[in-house]
Amino acid sequence: MEFSNSALILVAAFGGLILLFIFLYFVPVNLWITAIFANVKVGIGELIGMRIRKVPPSIIVNSLITATKAGLALTTNELETHYLAGGNVPNVIRALISADKANINLSFKQATAIDLAGRDVFEAVQISVNPKVINTPSVAAVAADGIQLIAKARVTVRANIAQLVGGSGEDTILARVGEGIVTSIGSAKTHKSVLENPDKISKLVLERGLDAGTAFEILSIDIADIDVGTNIGAKLQIDQASADLKVAEAKAEERRAMAVALEQEMKARNVEMRAKVVEAEAEVPKAISEAFRSGNLGIMDYYKMENIKSDTEMRDAIAKPDEGKKGDGKSKGEK
Repeated sequence: MEFSNSALILVAAFGGLILLFIFLYFVPVNLWITAIFANVKVGIGELIGMRIRKVPPSIIVNSLITATKAGLALTTNELETHYLAGGNVPNVIRALISADKANINLSFKQATAIDLAGRDVFEAVQISVNPKVINTPSVAAVAADGIQLIAKARVTVRANIAQLVGGSGEDTILARVGEGIVTSIGSAKTHKSVLENPDKISKLVLERGLDAGTAFEILSIDIADIDVGTNIGAKLQIDQASADLKVAEAKAEERRAMAVALEQEMKARNVEMRAKVVEAEAEVPKAISEAFRSGNLGIMDYYKMENIKSDTEMRDAIAKPDEGKKGDGKSKGEK
């Protein structure tokens, strides 16, 4: 009997400890006491409801205490709703306190909307108070005289609280600033004018209103460095000259081919005409025979014609002795 009584006592004590832990889990008395001493009205029922809804009471109560001490009028329902929506409650409270101390108009609704949009609302407030410097990558542009310039800029921006929801980020700012630098350098007549007055680039870029529709307000654009690149204009002229040379060579080759074809055609026609001459000369003896038979040509006429032919050949030989030698050489070679 004594053993059974002691066992019952141990079981009862163990069960009591379990019930105590369960009670302390669902009823965070320490948080309730802390809220009372901080003059924050949080009921036991609200704390139990938070446990049931799987909302950490410590986050809600501590954030509410911080907000109340900073003079912000918030309720547990607002903080709990934002937590259940997936927001970062402590970060929102820090952002609201920083905005209030810096006299920035930021409501709880705006802060929660910015937080739920995926942006760091506390960092946005810090950037609004302390402007941020963004370094652009190297931007290459070509002036009107064909010289390439490589520029780097530093963009000082401040967060625009009203545009944080739906506004574009830093990538858009960098892209627009790069476009503005390219445009301003490209509109310069010479690269020397850009090197002499780099502040013109800043003025032209700022006048374009590049921060429209973004989550930032551009305060200044400072050209950090400008380097002279390659002579793009000269390269383009060299490439154009090379292309023109190739085109001219192609046209010349075409004309040469046409000339060769025409020469061959003329040679063929020359051979054809010689063949016709030979053919005509072959008809002469026939014509002479026919003239003899018909009585139109006498023997004396024939001798006179041969004498004239011999005289003509002799005169040609005297007038062109070199050609005669060449002809003799050829005839000897042929023999």
